[in-house]
Amino acid sequence: MKERLLRNRDGQTLEEFLAAYHPKDYPHPSVTVDLLVISLERRRPELLMVRRGNHPCLDCWALPGGFVEPDEFTGDAAARELEEETHAQGLTLTEIGLFSGPDRDPRGWTMSCAYAAVAERSKLNVHGDDDAAEAGWFQLEYHLSGDTMKLKLTREDEVLTAAVQVTPRQGALGTEYHIGSFETDGIAFDHCKMIAQTILKLRAAGRLS
Repeated sequence: MKERLLRNRDGQTLEEFLAAYHPKDYPHPSVTVDLLVISLERRRPELLMVRRGNHPCLDCWALPGGFVEPDEFTGDAAARELEEETHAQGLTLTEIGLFSGPDRDPRGWTMSCAYAAVAERSKLNVHGDDDAAEAGWFQLEYHLSGDTMKLKLTREDEVLTAAVQVTPRQGALGTEYHIGSFETDGIAFDHCKMIAQTILKLRAAGRLS
C-alpha cells in the first residue's frame, strides 16, 4: 500500500515546511536553571547562596545557576552550573517549577527551571567560582501568615529578607500554590519566589514544619 503523503493547509509536506521554517522569525526566550540546595543538619534549615560577580544584580546574593546550552537537558545544565559556581556535585536534583515572568530578568525574556536538593552541609566543601564571587550558607527562617510568606536569610552580619504572595488553590491534583507578587531586600531576581516554592514542597513532604 502506498503511504499517503501528508500536507498541511498550505499544501506543504513536512520536508517543505521545515525548509521554509526559520526559528528567528518568532520571539523565543533564553532558558536558565537555578539551584536550591538546602541543608537540614542543624536546628534551622540552611540555604546555599552565591554572591553575584557580574551585572545584573551585581554583588547581590542569588541562587546558583546559569544559562542552558543548546545541547543540554535542563537537569544536566543544573548539575553543571551548581558544580561550576559552588563545586557541589553528586546531589539528587528535583525539579520544583518553571518561573516565566516576562520581566523577571532585565537582560530580556528569560525563563528559569528551578531545581532543589536536600544535602548534608558537612559533606560539601563549597566555594564560589565562575560567575559567583562567593558562596555561603544562609540560615533560613520563614513565617507563613494568610497569603504571605515572609523570608529571612542570615549569614554572620548579612540579613536578606523578602515577602512573597502564596495563594492556595484546589487543582485536579490537590492543593497547589500560586506564587505571586513579592518584595525583596538583597535577594537577586525573583529567587525569593523559588525559595518560597521549595519551602512549600518540603512542608508538603514533611521535611519542614
